Amino acid sequence: LRFSLTAPLCLLTLLLLPLSLGAPISPAEPISQAYSLALYMQKNTSTLLQTYLQYQGSPFSDPGFSAPELQLSSLPPAAVSFKTWHALDDGERLGHAQGAFLALTQHLQLVGDDQRDLNPGSPILLAQLGAARLRAQGLLGNMAAIMTALGLPIPPEEDTLGVVAFGASAFERKCRGYVVTREYGHWTDRAVRDLALLKAKYPG
Repeated sequence: LRFSLTAPLCLLTLLLLPLSLGAPISPAEPISQAYSLALYMQKNTSTLLQTYLQYQGSPFSDPGFSAPELQLSSLPPAAVSFKTWHALDDGERLGHAQGAFLALTQHLQLVGDDQRDLNPGSPILLAQLGAARLRAQGLLGNMAAIMTALGLPIPPEEDTLGVVAFGASAFERKCRGYVVTREYGHWTDRAVRDLALLKAKYPG
């Protein structure tokens, strides 16, 4: 297996560069950029989850492992009924995504730290976790640009992790990482749908 950070880093540079120029932009531009990044992220989420599970040992690495009942109070779940999702206005839709990817960037940092301790000889996994965090940060920046273009307030950055139990067992940390990598995929899927809806609403 080979994994390179070059492509995602170049993509993030390409996407974020126009947003730093300060000239007024239409919502279509940052929406299109965010949508492209979300689609790119979506191609890699299942690989990240499977790589993560592979390195954790049984029961995580067992064929067909799934534990949807596991959740983290500090990380909002992406699941929502279609009726509720479709009824969201632009501010609510973007605010939910903004909060989720802010939380994900912080949680992915924590999971990366956990895995450096639990699986120090796993450069592929550590690289994938680092790349996922960079992409989440990039999408977070694009979401902020969309909100600015639409005249919506950007929520202040918060510490979503709160107090972390540093004495957590290895199994607890593995469970935490599983939920984070799983929800990263779910939120990316939801972001693609959110942005597709906005893209149709604000065509270039």
